[in-house]
Amino acid sequence: MTNFSVIENKISSVRKYLTILERYRTYSQKEIADDIDRRGAVERYLYLAVQATIDLAEAIIAFKNLRKPSTMSESFYILNEAEILPMDLTEQLVKMTGFRNVIAHDYEKLNYDIVYDVLQNRLVNIEGFLKAIKDIL
Repeated sequence: MTNFSVIENKISSVRKYLTILERYRTYSQKEIADDIDRRGAVERYLYLAVQATIDLAEAIIAFKNLRKPSTMSESFYILNEAEILPMDLTEQLVKMTGFRNVIAHDYEKLNYDIVYDVLQNRLVNIEGFLKAIKDIL
C-alpha cells in the first residue's frame, strides 16, 4: 500500500468514527454516564477517533518525508513546524492525545466531565485537522 493510500484509509477511518460519535452527542451526560453500553461505546470511539488521527498525522509525516516523531504528541508539532497545522490546533490535538492516553491506560480514573466535554466540544479539532491536511494532499 502506498503512503497516499494509507492516508486515504486513515482519513476514512477518522470520518467513520466521527460519524458514529455524532449519534451520541444527542444524549445528556447523565444518559451516557448511567448506561454502561453507551458509556463504553463513547469511550471506545473517542479512543479510536483520536488514535486514527494520530496514525494519520504519522502517515502524513512519512508521506512528506518529515523527521520521525519520538512521541505521539510530537507528530502534531512536526506538522506545525512544516506549516501544515496552526499552533492553536496543534496544541488542541496534543491535548486530545493526552486524553487518549488516559482512556487507554488510566481508564479507572477517567473523569466523565472531560469525556463528555470532548464528545460535545472537542471533536471539532479533529475536523479542523482533516480540513488542514486536505490542502496539502
